[in-house]
Amino acid sequence: MSYPVTLIPGDGIGPEVTEAACRVVEATGVDFEWDVQQAGGAVLEEQGIALPEATLESIRKNGVALKGPVTTPVGKGFRSVNVELRQELRLYANYRPARSLPGIESRFEDVDLIVIRENTEGLYSGLEHEVIPGVIESLRVVTFEASERIVRFAFETARHYGRKKVTAVHKANILKMSDGLFLDVARLVARDYPDIELEEYIVDATAMRLVMHPQSFDVLVMENLFGDIISDLTSGLVGGLGVAPSANIGTSCAVFEAVHGSAPDIAGQGIANPTALILSAALMLRHLKQLEEADAVESAICSVLSEKKSVTGDLGGNASTQEFADAVAELVAAAV
Repeated sequence: MSYPVTLIPGDGIGPEVTEAACRVVEATGVDFEWDVQQAGGAVLEEQGIALPEATLESIRKNGVALKGPVTTPVGKGFRSVNVELRQELRLYANYRPARSLPGIESRFEDVDLIVIRENTEGLYSGLEHEVIPGVIESLRVVTFEASERIVRFAFETARHYGRKKVTAVHKANILKMSDGLFLDVARLVARDYPDIELEEYIVDATAMRLVMHPQSFDVLVMENLFGDIISDLTSGLVGGLGVAPSANIGTSCAVFEAVHGSAPDIAGQGIANPTALILSAALMLRHLKQLEEADAVESAICSVLSEKKSVTGDLGGNASTQEFADAVAELVAAAV
């Protein structure tokens, strides 16, 4: 069976790590039809079209996309391509696992948790306006529908992976109406999952507990802004964004991406670490029900990381991006 997949190389180091990820998943023997599309980048920015309609249509048609990093201008220029993708395609759930990997130095060795972030509303709704000169108002939108959908996704994720607890992260002590609604919905949904514990934790206390006792968490679910911050924090617990995969899931589409930056300062040098996008591609394989192949990719990554012979400079080696990918792909091919 052949799987049509939209491929968005991105910019900066995007094309390099995307090529590496494709090399690895192709080594599984799964047949992919790559539909290469563009998003972001200097050329599209000059045209004023950061996310072409052709790219959106390709993802809608194929249902699956693998995406490299895209530069987002700070404080000016086009809107975040990542945010626009999620909203245009209704990719309501951001799935961010954080798991300790062999050979990766970090403060903890036994982290294994999943952050589920609501993707479509909250402050990232982008509803901003100038009230009077010098005063900007941003609206934080929380709805029953989106809250119920993301909390249920978290409980279904917990059940699927045999997890025993879902932590609803909130600020209902201050945001009594909006986060109060989120908590009410979490309690309502939890009734349908008596086998899974619901825990409620204030977001600032969550951050402190994560950097002290991350092993006490299992699956965490939260609104958009909290999820953006906490998921990066949990990535830092296991070595940083360079080793952290990500998936954005909707009803009819899914986009798998590395969430680290496009690193234009090292673009074209062949030294970028492709681990995050390779692991994101493994999540894509799971989404496509290619479970043995996904296991092979993850196992190969762990083997290469632990040996440190064929890893990039940021991981303690001196291999190029392509040499790293080749080492992983060789192990994958031997395993499937």
